[in-house]
Amino acid sequence: MAIVEITSLHDEGIQVFSTLTEAQLRMTLEPKKGLFIAESPKVIRVALDAGWQPVALLCERKHIEGDARDIIERLHPDVPVYTGSRELLTQLTGYTLTRGVLCAMRRKPLPTVDSVISGARRIVVIQAVTDTTNIGAIFRSAAALGIDAVVLTRDTCDPLNRRAVRVSMGSVFLVPWTWIDDINTLRDKGFKTVAMALTDDSISLDDPRLRQEPHLAIIMGTEGDGLPKHTIQQADYTVRIPMAHGVDSLNVAAAAAVAFWELRSKK
Repeated sequence: MAIVEITSLHDEGIQVFSTLTEAQLRMTLEPKKGLFIAESPKVIRVALDAGWQPVALLCERKHIEGDARDIIERLHPDVPVYTGSRELLTQLTGYTLTRGVLCAMRRKPLPTVDSVISGARRIVVIQAVTDTTNIGAIFRSAAALGIDAVVLTRDTCDPLNRRAVRVSMGSVFLVPWTWIDDINTLRDKGFKTVAMALTDDSISLDDPRLRQEPHLAIIMGTEGDGLPKHTIQQADYTVRIPMAHGVDSLNVAAAAAVAFWELRSKK
């Protein structure tokens, strides 16, 4: 175990936790050296259990024999463990660490759409959702409520963004996911598409026809404008969640959880 005491914000090897932006972690270093940051012991354990490769750990001194002890014991001897005071680590990362532990991990090659949806009965399509908190929450609900896979359009934010990973509580490591270029190709794979949107001709989420469909792709749209008009027009179903007290819509993460539960597969 290589414990490295940080004494300066400019110490060699800690740039992954400080100066590299999310875009640099993802794009500049991809595909062979792409990294992401997992935050908090629980999330890091989920990632390790799912086979993701750590490249460096950053934690407060007290966590070396505390919350991070079991994680450190699982690391390869060549993986450095950087440590320092809480104050210095806050200056380094720009925020107070959640439970005082961060882990830089290697990105995996993304699977194809075909491999991700193979054998799936219920999948979610996330289109143009850019809020990382919502992405994390959707993944957490997807894992908990029986969604078999997640596919995301290219204008959606990265599920391995630090905040998205943390909000998901590691669920991004549990549900297969990848990017998709054309949602309509899902129909060629045997899925009926469900656009979650408020329109004059939308049907209720509890419409019995939906539960009878063997394969559904539930399309969730951006927080502000919702799904694009062309996505709604091309979908097999346009579906609304019945509302009370004059409320017209839910946050996309809340709406996703409701839809996942109601449309869950009868396995």
